[in-house]
Amino acid sequence: MSRLARSGRGGIALLVIGLLAALVLPWLIYPPVALDIACWALFAAALDLLLGFTGLLSFGHAAFWGGSAYCTGLIALHGGMPFPVAILGGAAFAALLALPIGFLSVRLTGIYFAMVTLAFAQMIYFVANQWRDVTGGENGLQGIPRELFGLDLYDPFFFYYAGLPFVLAGLLAAWRIVRSPFGRVLVSIRDNPARARALGYPVDRYRLLAFVLSAALSGTAGGVFAIGHGFASLDGLYWTTSGQVVMMVILGGIGTLWGGAIGAGVVVQLQDFLATAGFEGIGIVTGSIFIVIVLLFRRGIWGTARHLARRRGLSPAGGSGGGPAGSPGLARAPASPRPAGGPPGATAGERC
Repeated sequence: MSRLARSGRGGIALLVIGLLAALVLPWLIYPPVALDIACWALFAAALDLLLGFTGLLSFGHAAFWGGSAYCTGLIALHGGMPFPVAILGGAAFAALLALPIGFLSVRLTGIYFAMVTLAFAQMIYFVANQWRDVTGGENGLQGIPRELFGLDLYDPFFFYYAGLPFVLAGLLAAWRIVRSPFGRVLVSIRDNPARARALGYPVDRYRLLAFVLSAALSGTAGGVFAIGHGFASLDGLYWTTSGQVVMMVILGGIGTLWGGAIGAGVVVQLQDFLATAGFEGIGIVTGSIFIVIVLLFRRGIWGTARHLARRRGLSPAGGSGGGPAGSPGLARAPASPRPAGGPPGATAGERC
């Protein structure tokens, strides 16, 4: 069997396993915690699309998670719309918000990009805090409904399955993006932007589109989170939210997509366990675990597991679309020359 066939079958197997795990999760743990894991998993995958596959570290993604939560809450509270419409409206708002932020940010890289996105996110946090007539200020939006044509979805167990399709659709979209010709171009831009630019790819345009797509997926996760908990607060816009999702991606493995879900599961479950036990220094424990993972498992949890499996002749993450930075999975980035007759930056796969 060829390597490509094994990779395709491995990707399908991982999708099936992930789907089954998502379906049984609220039977194994407290349903609100299960919903938190699902939302943060999508949020982490959205950030990984930008960090692991485009090479841009954003510390401002809380703006899209929290901004969408507020927009979703306002649509549900004052628009009287079913919660699916509110979630889609929140995702659209996050994408629109990302356009000007991304346009002004993607020309920068490294720490400069991270700091600019952080500055924009803090500016939005300040606006939400001051615009009390709309956002509720420090009180936030309370009592966000879960209306869906008269169905009773206030039970967290039932709402988990009502909100899960949005999370799964977002994860599937991220998985498809990184496996598409567009995703391959993003990897080539991340690995060598100068070479990609020389081959005719509009680097800033690709980065901006990746930024907007990442924001839309983050907004979807934030909208489901807001509806599931019935409130939207300033905590969702604060910089610690961005830091937490970055930690989840690094814990699971940068550039793996699947790693973000694992990191989300570890962090959310640990926080819930410590909070239930009455422990107040949650940040100390999660920070210590983060340091240990970074020092001992440089590829993250999922990245390390995949690396060990490959050394034994297996490939559990063949369908992830790539590996973490510097791994063989991303080193073979496709920066194909522009075919004759095609638009600048278009590959044969993109023109089809």
